[in-house]
Amino acid sequence: MRVFVAGATGAVGRQLVPLLVEGHEVVGASRSPAGADWLRARGAEAVRADVLDAEGLRRVVAQAAPDVVMYQVTDLSAADGAANGRVRREGTRNLVDAATAAGVRRIVAQSISWAYAPGEGPADESVPLDDTADEPRARTVAAVKALEETAAELEHAVILRYGLLYGPGTWYAPGGPVAAALSGRPGPPFLGNVVADDGVASFVHVADAARAAVAALDWPAGPVNVVDDEPAPACEYLPVLAEALGAPAPARTAGRRPWERGALNALARSRGWRPERPTWRTGFAAQGV
Repeated sequence: MRVFVAGATGAVGRQLVPLLVEGHEVVGASRSPAGADWLRARGAEAVRADVLDAEGLRRVVAQAAPDVVMYQVTDLSAADGAANGRVRREGTRNLVDAATAAGVRRIVAQSISWAYAPGEGPADESVPLDDTADEPRARTVAAVKALEETAAELEHAVILRYGLLYGPGTWYAPGGPVAAALSGRPGPPFLGNVVADDGVASFVHVADAARAAVAALDWPAGPVNVVDDEPAPACEYLPVLAEALGAPAPARTAGRRPWERGALNALARSRGWRPERPTWRTGFAAQGV
């Protein structure tokens, strides 16, 4: 299969491309010469492209002539929620339009698993996205909804609702923004829950996220949660994370926001995916392994 990867040098992309080239022809998109060099060194074809450049993206997708496109793009390096929302809305729109123009009918797209409506217990894929949220969450959910609806315009769209990503290149890696926040330095305003309360989250290591993206090439269309086996409250996972990062453990607090419920991975497991790091309890301490 010939696969075009947008976001090929991001946190997931750097795990994904080496897996894809083992059995597929891969065309990776990067905005920088260094990123293009990295892709070629790993056996992929490399093109220079920006998902916010509709005309340029249409050209490189047409030249690549892929069987499937993958959308693994985020814009989190500057901790700018508006910029990340823009790539979800406009970047997905541009890639789907480029794919349509090139006759591509399949897409695998990165989404998130913490946009579900409030409720009790971890969410499965039957739970609707949250249309009751206040700002700034409302902007995040709206961008996710736009991403998923746009991707679904293609005939076969697999939507990967990732848990909170940890591992190399993520905010939860050693030296990253979460470590800074736990050490008392200001974190990005949309970082998420860094207080040890009852709010539940689901995690997934970037290597497991990448393995799911490869597997998704053979999955039925629709959304699927890609999370580890143990949704957990912050009061349980933050002390473990703090120890792994060499940061102070946060004080225990009470309460949770109704949407902080985590997600279930039963559907992904039913399709044969198994996280090699089934729980953050051991995964946090071995992020680079």
